[in-house]
Amino acid sequence: MNETVQTAQGAAASEGNPSVLCLDVLGASFTITVDADEEYLKKVLAQYKTAVKNTQKISGISEPLNVAILTGFMLCDEINKMKQLKDMIEDNAIMAMEEQDVEAKEVEQRTLNVIDALEKALKSYTDE
Repeated sequence: MNETVQTAQGAAASEGNPSVLCLDVLGASFTITVDADEEYLKKVLAQYKTAVKNTQKISGISEPLNVAILTGFMLCDEINKMKQLKDMIEDNAIMAMEEQDVEAKEVEQRTLNVIDALEKALKSYTDE
C-alpha cells in the first residue's frame, strides 16, 4: 500500500489561492484542488493513513474500497462522538455559569439585606 501526497504550490498558493493535491491512496490516484497549505495537507494525510491502518488491523479487511468505506464510517463516528463531547462540555459550562449567576445573585441579595439592616440601624441610632 503506497500512500503519497504531492502539492503543486507556488506564490499563488501562499497567497491563499487553492493548491492542487495529488493523492495516491489505497491503490487509487486522483487530484483535487484545496485551500490549505502543504504542511496541513501532510498532517491530514498522515491522520488518514493511520486511520486506514487501524481499520485494516481491527477489521482484517484488505479490499481497498471496503477499507476506505469502513475508514470513512469510523471517522464519521469519531467526529460525531467529538461533537457530542463538545456539546456536553458546553452544556456543563453553561450550567456552571448559571449556577455562578445564581450564587452571585444570592450574594448580592445578602449584601443588600446587610446594607438595608445597617441603614435601619444607623437611622434608629441617629433618631435617638
